[in-house]
Amino acid sequence: MVDVTQTKQSAPKKLYKVGRHHHDYRLRPNGTQEWSRARLPFTRRHWLKWRGINNPRTLTRERVLVDKKPLWWTLSLGALLIVTPFLPNAMINVAAIFCMYAAINVLWTLIIGTAGIFSLATLAVVGMAGYAAAAANVYLGVPWPLMFAIGPVVGLLIGGILALPSTRLDGLYYALLTMGVAEICRIFVTQLRPLAPTNGSINKVGSFIPEDWFLQREGLLLGFAGAFVLLLGALLVFRLVNSERLGLLLRAAKTGREDEAFSEACGIDFRRARMQVFLISSAALGVCGAFYAMYYRSISPSVFSLDQLLLLFAMMVIGGLGRSEGAVLGAAIVILIDKGFVELGPLRIMLVALIMGGVTIFAHEGLTGARQQFRNFRNRKKSERRAVRTEKGGEVMPEEATEIADKQEIYYRRFNKRLRDELKTYITPELIEEHRQAPLGRHSDTLERVLNYFRRGEVPDKYAILRVDGSMDRFRILAFSGERGAPPRVVDDKEYQTLSEAYHAVFLLRVNDLLES
Repeated sequence: MVDVTQTKQSAPKKLYKVGRHHHDYRLRPNGTQEWSRARLPFTRRHWLKWRGINNPRTLTRERVLVDKKPLWWTLSLGALLIVTPFLPNAMINVAAIFCMYAAINVLWTLIIGTAGIFSLATLAVVGMAGYAAAAANVYLGVPWPLMFAIGPVVGLLIGGILALPSTRLDGLYYALLTMGVAEICRIFVTQLRPLAPTNGSINKVGSFIPEDWFLQREGLLLGFAGAFVLLLGALLVFRLVNSERLGLLLRAAKTGREDEAFSEACGIDFRRARMQVFLISSAALGVCGAFYAMYYRSISPSVFSLDQLLLLFAMMVIGGLGRSEGAVLGAAIVILIDKGFVELGPLRIMLVALIMGGVTIFAHEGLTGARQQFRNFRNRKKSERRAVRTEKGGEVMPEEATEIADKQEIYYRRFNKRLRDELKTYITPELIEEHRQAPLGRHSDTLERVLNYFRRGEVPDKYAILRVDGSMDRFRILAFSGERGAPPRVVDDKEYQTLSEAYHAVFLLRVNDLLES
């Protein structure tokens, strides 16, 4: 009889989490119907990026939404559109100003992020286009709908003038030049004689908002609706430019001078692409300038001020440079603090500065890049935890197992590991001596098991014996590459006199590989 109480009980094996199941909504389409998807106007891109997959568990066809950004855009902008009519008048004005500055920020992102031109003359383009449209309406009697045509024309002209130095200057020098251009524009409109009585301002500008509704709830809602449409238009321009041919061309020459030279050698005229993006963004900023003058029914030199430029720059830094969602998120935070908490006085500017400093220190790419930054940090910690593990349940790491569709591969690799662990116990000096005495012929059961495992190994790195120059007393050992068309490699320069010595040398190499696995 065996005393159960005296048997050693093995410690329970520690199990590790193998991952998480993502809660993705999957559609089950009708396999008998044709799958048709709508596309964006003037592009080949679809509204939503669906991907068809086969579910290996249920053996059914499913559709998964790969890119969820359009869905989040729809939910966020839809919530803003639904909630704003129920807000007080002051907050409706804040929402309209947010949409207007978010549109300017999105277009500025095209210049800085997509085109890679560090221009600080964004407000100069907006202001000059607004002044030209307002002057045409007040002094020439142009109706307000035509202001939307005058604005982009003036913006295109100012953008063309600013784009010429960008072919020669870059970085800090071009930024200082454009900052000087904004200051020159401010001084120019201030010293104009027709505007001297009003300190450089143009008042009583025609607008899509009726004069009786100005600063009333109806007028505020109509102004918000116009600003919302302006934001949608800016996002559409960003999508059509950044995600299409111009954006793809500029991404090839975005990181450095070496990439620019390589792209130019490949036939990519990135300078022309940068100019085109700059001109398109400037024309769209001209529309924003005309809308700015119509929304406030006036325009003043404060539009060129350095304070406004720094607030726009804070929006870019907080949200994230080069991303449309970063431009909108940064504008929402800064406008909410600056216009929604006016009673705080100068403290609200200090609050914006603190947020910008914190984002700069802790977030590498603004708030929109914080999610990817956290994922990279989490993956790095996972790698560190995996590195300190001394043993795992098989050849497949727990995190890797969730990414393998064919689970049979996991079981086979686990069985292979257990088999190798068992065969390692068979390798003894007596077994090696037995093979040296008789590499071919009948062997003991233990040696036959080891040889059978070696024989069914995979072709890559499998050993073979080569006769040197066709002689019967010179042999060398090769290893197959496992790739079609790739020649085998020579393991070493040693030559063997007999075929039995070569067989035993191959056996020793395989034993060494087994013990090191």
